[in-house]
Amino acid sequence: MTQLTVYPDTDPARTLIDTRDADKIAATLSDIGVVFERWEASAELADDAGQDEVLAAYDAQVRKLMREGGYQTVDVVRVKPDNPDRAAMRQKFFAEHTHAEDEVRFFVEGAGAFYLRKDGRVFRVVCERNDLLSVPAGITHWFDTGAAPHFCAIRIFTSKDGWVGNFTGDDIATRFPAFGD
Repeated sequence: MTQLTVYPDTDPARTLIDTRDADKIAATLSDIGVVFERWEASAELADDAGQDEVLAAYDAQVRKLMREGGYQTVDVVRVKPDNPDRAAMRQKFFAEHTHAEDEVRFFVEGAGAFYLRKDGRVFRVVCERNDLLSVPAGITHWFDTGAAPHFCAIRIFTSKDGWVGNFTGDDIATRFPAFGD
């Protein structure tokens, strides 16, 4: 189940907020400019479904979001526990970074954890199927796939370049509870 845990960014042992209430998650994240919504991810994906099949299954939702947000590019990230590149993928997204554009993710399978750092706090959002998260440009964050990743997220971008991370070089991600370990 979707969960929001908020910590002081200097004390990962101290919990300020811990909730699974979708309305409270949305309101808390809204205070820092992040959009959280529950959407319907009703399509069952075949084990071997690739990007084209995933996008076809969610075509109506994706086109509506792209039209409303002025987004230009969409792709799919789907990772399973047996992916031979899972450790490298985890490390890439696990490093704190920012983006010059919004980062929009619609989770259609499995789960992963976004960590957002703003205003002296770290917001850990465990996203799962049916969750839509839109992180505004410039917010420092990282994503943890977990050691045995299982998720599928549709990623939507303003730029035709797709995912471009600007890494901060801060090791803060190593100090907070990892996802799924």
